[in-house]
Amino acid sequence: MYKSAVILAAGKGKRMKSNLPKVLHKVCGKEMVNQVVDTLRKCDINDIDLVIGNGAEEVRKSTENRGVTYSIQEEQLGTGHALMCAKSFLQGKDGVVAVFTGDAPLITEDTVKRFIEFHKNGQYKATILTAIVQDATGYGRIIRNEHGEVAKIVEHKDCTEEELKVNEINSGMYCFDIKELMINLDKLNNNNSQGEYYLTDVIELLKNKECKVGAISVDANEIKGVNSRAQLSEAEEILRYRLNKMHMENGVTIIDPKTTYIDLDVEIGSDTIIYPGNVIEGKTVIKKGCTLYPNSRIKDSVIDEGVNIQSSVILESHIGRNTTVGPFAYIRPESNIGENARIGDFVEIKKSTIGNNTKVSHLTYIGDAEVGSGCNFGCGTVIVNYDGKVKNKTIIGDNVFIGCNANLVAPVEVEDDTYIGAGSTITKKVPNGALALARTKQVNIEGWVDKKGLRKK
Repeated sequence: MYKSAVILAAGKGKRMKSNLPKVLHKVCGKEMVNQVVDTLRKCDINDIDLVIGNGAEEVRKSTENRGVTYSIQEEQLGTGHALMCAKSFLQGKDGVVAVFTGDAPLITEDTVKRFIEFHKNGQYKATILTAIVQDATGYGRIIRNEHGEVAKIVEHKDCTEEELKVNEINSGMYCFDIKELMINLDKLNNNNSQGEYYLTDVIELLKNKECKVGAISVDANEIKGVNSRAQLSEAEEILRYRLNKMHMENGVTIIDPKTTYIDLDVEIGSDTIIYPGNVIEGKTVIKKGCTLYPNSRIKDSVIDEGVNIQSSVILESHIGRNTTVGPFAYIRPESNIGENARIGDFVEIKKSTIGNNTKVSHLTYIGDAEVGSGCNFGCGTVIVNYDGKVKNKTIIGDNVFIGCNANLVAPVEVEDDTYIGAGSTITKKVPNGALALARTKQVNIEGWVDKKGLRKK
């Protein structure tokens, strides 16, 4: 069976009070519309069209790597009008088209598959995704006939007293037989107080032709639309709970899921322990047996097995096996930390490679450097990589010992098995096996304090 999908993503979202198109607001690190697209892709729906309008270029730019096509809705004249704008996408196609909304990111892969199978097996011309809610105020009601099929959809304001008791609501998501949909889109009109074309009118047209219309009910959380910042927060909470639960079911210990923030595309290995306050973003991969102590941020990074991280920031970098990071370390993009290394407190690494078994224990800056294995950096070491115009490179070999408060002024090379004395400023190459000292001779001027009258009484 040929399957395609149309995602309605043209709305402005006035209640968001944002310059960003509504569907581009993120939930758990991913734009809502892209979450819907990615969910459909997992269901083997590869022919996807986005109906865009408000902020069309921004939406196009944010979705262009998803392999979708676009239909333009210049004016937002209702859901029926949105689908009318996608007629060229549907033209000549046969089979089923599923219609979803770009501001409802909580729909699951399982639900999409069941929805389409239900539609197919029931041989319906249209199927509506619905939900049972406690308070249906303001929602269109699904009225079923004696066979369990949809008899009609009644808007809240038009409900009879008996219909108001119905708590099955319309989600605004549908499956249609494409040919029937195309015939009936041409019959829509906007003879209503809003002057809009409603997709629900297609259901009425189908029923008038005695076509079968089905409905399948799902968890109400899955159909939640986001129309305000408060609803965005609610969607974030629901999806975060799902994600954290999934990771825990896969063998990850999350001490407090309510205060642990993990993005959709993050991968975490079993026996990793995550303490409260961690924020794990983007396409981060955390492998088995790691421990993330409280309050770290990790983005688009790979953390190998057995790594311990404490109260640190790691961005677009790689941390090798059994390495410890933090507390209060800052690993900036394009850094590669080796195995069994130590990146300690108040250490900043920028665009550098640090070899295996190297220790950078505290209060040190390493930028634009290649550092070998088995090195030791004393407290307060600075790689001076910027000369005011360009960033220069420092190369440090294996088994180098750098004393406290040393400065290595790039470009400079320090060869294997060398020592650099504390307080030295190194500007020239240090050859293999040498001790480098670069500091002035100490001079004591006796009696200077009394002579200057600086002694405290």
